Amino acid sequence: MTATIIILVATAALMVWGKIRSDIVALCSLLALVITGVLTPDEALAGFSNPVVIMIAALFVVGGAISQTGLANMISNNILKYAGNNNYKLFILVMLVTVIVGLFVSNTGTVAILMPIVISLAAKSTMSTSRLLMPMAFASSIGGMMTLIGTPPTLIVHSALQDAGYEGLQFFTTLPIGLILLVIGIILLWPLTKILEKRGKKEQGGKSKGVKSPDQLMSEYQLIDNIYRLEIAKGSPILTGNLSELDLTKRYSLIIAEIHTRNYTPLGKNVSVSLPEADRVLTTNDVLYVVGDYANVSRFAEENKLSFLDTQEGQDIDKPSFAGKFKFEEIGMAEVVLLANSRLNNSRVKSSGFRQNYNVNILGIQRNDRYIIQDVKDVRMQSGDMLLVQGTWENIDRLSRLESEVVVIGQPSVEASKITIRHKAPYAAIIVILMILSMVFNWFPPVISVLIAAIALILGGCFRTVRDAYRSINWESVILFAGMMPLAVAMEKTGTSAIVADSIVGGVGSYGPQAVLAGVLFATSFLTMFISNTATAVLFAPIAMQASVSMGVSPYPYLIGVAVAASMCLASPFSTPPNAMVMSAGRYNFMDYVKVGLPLQLIYLVVMIFVLPLLFPF
Repeated sequence: MTATIIILVATAALMVWGKIRSDIVALCSLLALVITGVLTPDEALAGFSNPVVIMIAALFVVGGAISQTGLANMISNNILKYAGNNNYKLFILVMLVTVIVGLFVSNTGTVAILMPIVISLAAKSTMSTSRLLMPMAFASSIGGMMTLIGTPPTLIVHSALQDAGYEGLQFFTTLPIGLILLVIGIILLWPLTKILEKRGKKEQGGKSKGVKSPDQLMSEYQLIDNIYRLEIAKGSPILTGNLSELDLTKRYSLIIAEIHTRNYTPLGKNVSVSLPEADRVLTTNDVLYVVGDYANVSRFAEENKLSFLDTQEGQDIDKPSFAGKFKFEEIGMAEVVLLANSRLNNSRVKSSGFRQNYNVNILGIQRNDRYIIQDVKDVRMQSGDMLLVQGTWENIDRLSRLESEVVVIGQPSVEASKITIRHKAPYAAIIVILMILSMVFNWFPPVISVLIAAIALILGGCFRTVRDAYRSINWESVILFAGMMPLAVAMEKTGTSAIVADSIVGGVGSYGPQAVLAGVLFATSFLTMFISNTATAVLFAPIAMQASVSMGVSPYPYLIGVAVAASMCLASPFSTPPNAMVMSAGRYNFMDYVKVGLPLQLIYLVVMIFVLPLLFPF
């Protein structure tokens, strides 16, 4: 027991200190428990196979798909319409939406689903991400408190009541408590999170701005004025052969950058984007993205029954406006620098092999602060030229292997992860809705429902690569939670938790049932700061039941008090999965939870001392 207490205190101290990553502290705690003989290796590592830990990892994949498909942006745009420019309205909307989702989905699932949406909201508003994510995590716990399935402690209390011969909780038994917690949270969290906004803005302001986005490159190379969308009409001459046979580049001195083909499915319109392969045969209603001089493009359109898109009223009718219609999804843009010893020096673009060997287009050249975008195919490349290339992100990334020829500016694979796969958004929405329904109606165990959703999203193309799916997992949060679970096992195994709980509750029994309720609430809340809320609820449920029997009063206020105190531990990042999940994304440290969560947690406890006996009389 002594070793367990020392490890517990050391772990808490290191978390508060904040100089060592929380997941590393958790792993050190795990190792210390094994080395001191408190736990066997199997017991210490059991957390990594725990269904909750697996579910957290899978839910990060679900959240990543929501972000990658642009579903988060779509939802956040709708929320912003109601919030306008009012940050307090946005704050309230985030809290309310989180609670509503949390009514039917576990608090862990709620955070995974909404976290990418809230991050997107913060990026589009003047609010710091740090000021929204922690309240969102707290709101998910509040929402979980309103229903039977929202949080594990409620289910544990429900089971304890049934085991003792009492009627279990109904689905919405704890709804009134959750509503009270929500009102208090909205009122207090707005001023409490002010300290997070200042730090969040400072950290966000320090981000690197060195890599140019595709939109910035479009503007810098003035492609907006030299790229056009042309739709192919029925009976067009260019429908008669493949692109190699048509030789449009040579005939019209232009570049076909992309081909967009519309497909209609039960999930909605699906627009596939492809590069112009030599053997590609065009079809009616294909949209060609063409780069070139307007006179050449216009001649190309007139001779081949093509219609310009994006013409705007009030403009010169002979000059259609592109109006920012270029969408970077599977295909992107990047700059590459031609090296001095490259064999491509003095060769023409059309004979360089970029197109044939790497399937990328050279859309423009920057040379001595001058931009060349007309008749690029005939330009002889020189050492030091900056080439604007366009192709799939994978093909652009392949250019980085030509170390003796060119240097790719930036990281195309990283840029690709920032571009949404919009046409997969309806599919992602359906999968997420089915996952939620499965969890609400218990079609499968929660962890299986989430794993099915994660696999379906990966196989359905909501990520460009499986590697992107793995990247979406916040491994620090996963390891933190898995690494802290053995400490809870050690405290239960050595009797440390039972001794602490019995002494706290037993010391106030002589002051009446309300004093015992206060003792149960504060003892549960205190322990949950150091071990998981699930473990705390398992420990305190029988203690609270025994206390109610000894005093001859109803067990409901005590048991529900355990569920509330265990679920609403806000002063620690590892007491509940939602708190741990937002720690990295919100750039929080341990003391942030103490500064914001502890005052609210204490107020909740004091309010519950008086509210619980009113709702569930002794």
